[in-house]
Amino acid sequence: MRVVVIDYNGGNLASAAQATRRAAQLRGVEAEVVISGEESVLQSADRLILPGQGAFADCAHGLHQAGLQPVLERMTQDGTPFLGICVGMQLMAESGLEHGCTEGLGWIKGEVARMEPAPDEAAGTARTLRLPHMGWNTLDFTPGAHPLTEGVQPGEHAYFVHSYALRHGDPAECVMTTQYGGQVPAMVARGTRCGTQFHVEKSQEVGLTLLGNFLQWQPVP
Repeated sequence: MRVVVIDYNGGNLASAAQATRRAAQLRGVEAEVVISGEESVLQSADRLILPGQGAFADCAHGLHQAGLQPVLERMTQDGTPFLGICVGMQLMAESGLEHGCTEGLGWIKGEVARMEPAPDEAAGTARTLRLPHMGWNTLDFTPGAHPLTEGVQPGEHAYFVHSYALRHGDPAECVMTTQYGGQVPAMVARGTRCGTQFHVEKSQEVGLTLLGNFLQWQPVP
């Protein structure tokens, strides 16, 4: 199996690749994990991973400049599994509102907007939750909701770093949520395409379990 971590100046590439190699080792999956932004290398992939950190507009521009959207569209439509991480997940949306309105891949419903956390009820109304949302938060989902959640239990923790989040999405495409001054989409999926708002590569056992599931996932286009 060849897994390509997509290089489009979106950041966080080496850690995503290393975590994927570790997940493959734990599952006994023979996987070559490479980092590349070359279209010919992407076309040879059995799995595609799109990390991302920073601003939606910058990452979308980097993906556009690299000319990779057409090959991603074609390969995922033909059945190649895709995993977006953090801003990589956000790019799956219709648009992002960071630094103006920027078009996304349009693979899932909704837009990515700045979070507006409600007052922290646990600390009283005088304290508002800070941005970025950074640290460990619980994952809320229905067991069996998606093959990638196998082996993960509701209430387990994952690591988040973000100030923008998906809103106005399709509930049918939202697999996991977390709470941070309100409900925040934590994982989305549609067809061969899935994404996590949290950093799987920094989420220890939960992240490795999800990555292992991704390596063995056989989605229907």
